[in-house]
Amino acid sequence: MRVLHTSDWHLGSSLAGKKRYDEEEAFLDWLIGVISRDGIDALIIAGDIFDTGTPSNRALELYYRFLGRVGRTCCRHVVVTAGNHDSPSLLTAPRELLSALDIHVVGSIPMTVDEEVFIFTSDDGKPALIVCAVPYLRDRDVRTAEAGESIEEKRNRLLTGISDHYRDVCDAAEMHRNLIGDNIPIIATGHLFASGGNTVADDGVRDLSIGNLLQVSATAFPSCIDYLALGHLHQPQLVAGESTRRYSGSPFLMGFGESDRDKEVLIVEVSPERPVCVTPVIVPRIRDLVQIHGDVDLVSDKLTELIFSGRPSWVEILLTDYGVGPSIREQLSRIVDGSKVEIQKVKIDPRTVSISSINQESLEELNPDEVFRRCMDAAEEPEENRNELFAAYREVISGILEGDMNAD
Repeated sequence: MRVLHTSDWHLGSSLAGKKRYDEEEAFLDWLIGVISRDGIDALIIAGDIFDTGTPSNRALELYYRFLGRVGRTCCRHVVVTAGNHDSPSLLTAPRELLSALDIHVVGSIPMTVDEEVFIFTSDDGKPALIVCAVPYLRDRDVRTAEAGESIEEKRNRLLTGISDHYRDVCDAAEMHRNLIGDNIPIIATGHLFASGGNTVADDGVRDLSIGNLLQVSATAFPSCIDYLALGHLHQPQLVAGESTRRYSGSPFLMGFGESDRDKEVLIVEVSPERPVCVTPVIVPRIRDLVQIHGDVDLVSDKLTELIFSGRPSWVEILLTDYGVGPSIREQLSRIVDGSKVEIQKVKIDPRTVSISSINQESLEELNPDEVFRRCMDAAEEPEENRNELFAAYREVISGILEGDMNAD
């Protein structure tokens, strides 16, 4: 079977305050073309379909219209699992209707692990693939809280819970495979941070794990898994160097820090007779994200080059000039006026800012973690206390964000 693995669409997301529906629609149109062109039998979307637990009507329309179009292609099976940004109840609300179309949605851990195991058939109606559809595993799903436990104890119990859940689901999959009596390949999904995973600055990954430190070891995934289809990290990458354990990454550039990186989806060919074969397919861009770092003259020249390239572009500018005034953004905007180039951010390189200017730093320029670190600096908190305080702070943030995303 030919399986297409993708994740982290984050439909309805914004960059620099601007919605990206045009890019999202173009990607989904392109994906339908890939499914038809490459004869895809099954589609796996490994979490974070939406950017928030309360997606806009436009984001919902894009999603459901896409699922409707997939049903008219050669793709016979679809698996959708929730990520940490998704509302499990919103995703699973139409589950019964979608399952009639061979679209299987798993938003959270069901009553039995058998409900996470799906057997897909080939053209001749024979079982050809088993999918363990594991969604984002929340703390409350796999760990029983105990009074007085430390951050480290919580972390270890959560890791154990995740590992135990994968073992249980894969045991159920192997039981089905033994009953069928054939060496049918097993694909498992996940939405988590695997040990050794890579992120880049500004790539949009928001990890809700305890203390922001939870990384799941590759040993948590049973050896019976022929291919592991992961979501959560936005860079396409292997897990522990294994070509059959992969993140597809987000199909979109999630921030300006990714401006020099390609995005992809993965076509996975599985068969009882042959080793798994994985082929990346580069996602075309309808808009470039560009970072320009330099003085005003260099920035002006680079903007002019972008205009003449004719490519639609959003630009982040990091100025190195000392003492530039507040009118600099207006000055630069005049250069790109009427073109396909839009300036989204203009920042001053902090290494060139005078001491007197530091006090004018905007809170909007700092992320929450940096604000907390500066609070610890202001309180002159001893270094030996900081790791535990930061871990406790991240746990509080995690609870708040998970509550927001699960609100119905």
